Amino acid sequence: MTSARSAFPSARPPVAAGALFAAALFAGPLLAWPGAARADGRLEAKYTLTVGSVELGRGSIVVEAGDTAYEITGAARVTGVLRAVSSGKGVAASRGVLSGGRMTPRIYAMNAEADGKAETARITIAGGAVKDMDVEPPLKPVPDRVPLTADALQNVIDPMSGAFILVPGTADLISAAACDRAIPVFDGRQRYDLKLSFLRAEKVKTEGYAGPAVVCSVRYSPVAGHRPTRSTVKYMQENKDMQVWLVPIAGTRLLAPFKVSVATMIGTAVLAASSFETQAKSGTVPVNAPRP
Repeated sequence: MTSARSAFPSARPPVAAGALFAAALFAGPLLAWPGAARADGRLEAKYTLTVGSVELGRGSIVVEAGDTAYEITGAARVTGVLRAVSSGKGVAASRGVLSGGRMTPRIYAMNAEADGKAETARITIAGGAVKDMDVEPPLKPVPDRVPLTADALQNVIDPMSGAFILVPGTADLISAAACDRAIPVFDGRQRYDLKLSFLRAEKVKTEGYAGPAVVCSVRYSPVAGHRPTRSTVKYMQENKDMQVWLVPIAGTRLLAPFKVSVATMIGTAVLAASSFETQAKSGTVPVNAPRP
């Protein structure tokens, strides 16, 4: 029988899978961050993961973002028919600064359990480079794995932060400017690039939101930590059927994932917002991340 881990081996690298489901279900310990953040915008969203018309998982995410800082917390769990053969749940969080027109994470943490096996990760990032990390269980040393060198861990972003797009300046948020980029992601095990390109703008609708979205195609390019001989890695490198729909977080220059579609070996996986509540805010907003 398949497990939660083996059901989506080919869907792990993409933006939303890494940020919400694959990341939340397969990595490390959440922090409790004291104090408060000054927020200009807030997002509370819920997502459903399906393959075909079959529900396999649900997740939620909360984002607080201001002029100079952001905080993201998320949770996910296996649901639907997959729950009969597998189990999985997890929480994840990221905190960082907004400067120089970029999202620069400072700390990233996850805590998850899949089929009774726990996996944890905690990554500290300084100046865009990995300063310290603790990942359990550690990567197995196998001959065909591309090593995670110090150079590979420079100028990276965690997968939670990497699911969001900051559009600096005054460019239209719903435009090619949102998609014209490569996102250098490190999730504690793999370093890979997500290369986005503009497809179109369209209207989307769900509970709490009805409005424009920018649609980007996504390509996966592994850099380190992966095993090039594995069929799933080859499949994802060649996968041209990955798209993400991005919509604005009110009061900010941030775009958040509204929907993600990824062709996998078992069919097209779709992560779609079932509710999307976003509002502009001002003043000090308390942020209470769940404790491990």
